Amino acid sequence: MPSTIIPTPDDGSLEDAGPAIDPKAIWRVIVRRRWPMLFAFLTVVTTVVLITFRQERIYSAVCTVIIDLTAPKVLEGQVQEVVYSGTGGYWYTRDYYETQYKVISSRTVASRVVEKLHLGENLKFLGLDKVQDGAAQEKLRSQADPIARVQLMLHVDPIKESRMVQLRVENPDPQLAAAIANTFADAYIAETVSIKMSTTQSASDWLETQLMDLENKLEKSTQGLYAFKKEKDIVSTSFEDKQSMVSQRLVALNDALTRVRVQRAQLQARSGSLGSSVDDAHSPNGSAGVSTHGLNSFVIEQMKLRVLDLGNECTDLKHKYLALHPKLASCQERLELAKASLKRELDSARSAWEREYREVLQTERNLASLYNESKTEAFKVNQNEEEYQRLKRSMDNNQRLYDMVLKRLKDTGLSGLMRMSNVHVLDQARAARYPSRPNLPVNFLFAVVLGILGSCLLAFAVEYLDSTINSQEQVEQLLRLTFLGILPKIRVKNLEQKSELMVYNQPKSAVAECCRSIRTNLLFMSPEKPLIAILVTSGGVQDGKTTSAVSLAAIMADGGNRVLFLDADMRRPRAHRVFNVANEVGLSSVIVGTAKIEDAIKTTEVPGLSVMVCGPLPPNPTELLSTRAFANLLRTLEEKYDRIIIDSPPVVVVSDAAIISTLVDGTVVVIKAGKTSRDLGQRAIRALKNVNARVFGGLLNDLDIEDRNNGYYYSHYSQYYGPAKDEVSS
Repeated sequence: MPSTIIPTPDDGSLEDAGPAIDPKAIWRVIVRRRWPMLFAFLTVVTTVVLITFRQERIYSAVCTVIIDLTAPKVLEGQVQEVVYSGTGGYWYTRDYYETQYKVISSRTVASRVVEKLHLGENLKFLGLDKVQDGAAQEKLRSQADPIARVQLMLHVDPIKESRMVQLRVENPDPQLAAAIANTFADAYIAETVSIKMSTTQSASDWLETQLMDLENKLEKSTQGLYAFKKEKDIVSTSFEDKQSMVSQRLVALNDALTRVRVQRAQLQARSGSLGSSVDDAHSPNGSAGVSTHGLNSFVIEQMKLRVLDLGNECTDLKHKYLALHPKLASCQERLELAKASLKRELDSARSAWEREYREVLQTERNLASLYNESKTEAFKVNQNEEEYQRLKRSMDNNQRLYDMVLKRLKDTGLSGLMRMSNVHVLDQARAARYPSRPNLPVNFLFAVVLGILGSCLLAFAVEYLDSTINSQEQVEQLLRLTFLGILPKIRVKNLEQKSELMVYNQPKSAVAECCRSIRTNLLFMSPEKPLIAILVTSGGVQDGKTTSAVSLAAIMADGGNRVLFLDADMRRPRAHRVFNVANEVGLSSVIVGTAKIEDAIKTTEVPGLSVMVCGPLPPNPTELLSTRAFANLLRTLEEKYDRIIIDSPPVVVVSDAAIISTLVDGTVVVIKAGKTSRDLGQRAIRALKNVNARVFGGLLNDLDIEDRNNGYYYSHYSQYYGPAKDEVSS
């Protein structure tokens, strides 16, 4: 599994882990899975191309129309149409146009198209032209729905930021496609006009009904107001005029009554003055002192002066003459005559005042009576005002409604005469010369892109499903092991030579160089304390642990060390076959004490390398390896040899390797590239960690470095360490 698709856990566990996206890792996955990717790519491209060539050729025809919010204004602005969209705001305009798009693609408009082009009888349009049986053809034609079929062919495409709409029709026949597109535009225009006409007609009928009803109501309200005015004697004038007349009469009568009362008060004041003057005139000596205040008479004033003068004259004569003197008597006689004249004048003035007073008093009574009558009439007028206003308001409302409905009816009649639509065709559709579908270049490009994506997905899917370990990154990230190196796939052409001894037979081969690299990595893991006993194990069987152990032992012996190869696999031992030695005496014999160490150790053809084979297979290998005798044996062998390479059974299968790992300096886990699964490797590491074994790291075995599937990462091994042209690999 590639590191590019495996997350790294934060807790350091041996679960799925991996760094962020690594382009090199992606490239290695692509190279490794190139053949499945190529197959998938060719399959997708070929399939799309074949489907494209087998598809029916579809032609597109586009008719462009302009949809205005309102129809052209032929009449003046005062004449309003019944169907009025108005300018509206943004949301209203958007809803309006969305509604129009639905109307264009509606079944009603489509039925007009089918009817005009006779599509219900067009067998090619219905797809029935290839049916040979006439009865079956007629049955299918009767069951077909040409309206729904033509609806599916129409595509309404609004042009952004404009009032233009494209009506696009797709059909195998280019001529028919253009005809359907143009007919759709005409049908939509006809439908808008039809909606306008039907709405206008409905409005006209309703307005006529309302007008007749309002006319009756207006007539009744007018007659009611006329009867009220006639009854209340306000036929010739309006009620407001009647109120004004009564109010003016009240004001005039009030003014006149006020003046008469003032005049009566004045006469009453004159009455007292006049009475005293008359009384004084009747007294013997009162004529001279008669008061003329309030009489306002020049004659009376002259007569008063005459009386005063005569009185003064008589008084003077009384002082001069005796009482019977003729002059005095004559003066007395003239004085009496003057007084008598003054009295007569005063009596006459009093009579005149009495007459004037009686007239003023009668006038006051008459004016008061008229004023009271006017007040009564005013009260009656005010009492009738509410009824009058109600009747007049009802008549005015009916009149206003009647005038409004009458005007609207006339507007509706005028607008109904205009068969104008707010939609008009800008560009009519024309028959296309080339099909719009299938588009071979676009489909081919789509196939290429789809093939690339599909092949990449397939590669990563296969890589994801591949749970085996194939690279250093997987060893380090998935198993959390130190990567010690790789052991390339060993190819031998000579069957007599053993692959386990490839390092010895071809010391300059890539296998030998890789083993040297592993040896160096192991030695540097403990520079202060030399590593002597090293266990080589694996997670499962046939992972190449014996080959890896033998190769590691041979390369360490090549460095001048005394090396012992100890075959501790007491279940399926192979060392005796690798080194061509007998297996009668070996490790099991030494542990049970039937043989000595010297008898069990054999020399090999590899200089510096000795071997202790397994010996007879015991019935209880685990118990045998758990004995103190085996531990003592290892201590003894460590004193005699510089390096001890121990081959053991798989650690996941049996517990032998786990037991041995606690007695050695460290363990090397062999992982077979492309075979050892992630789960098996993790279980092997967990088994060793459970007994607190020291694990040096992992060794990636049987990796084909000449195969480009393993990527550029390992190609340098084959380029640099590969055999020369004159060298024969064995």
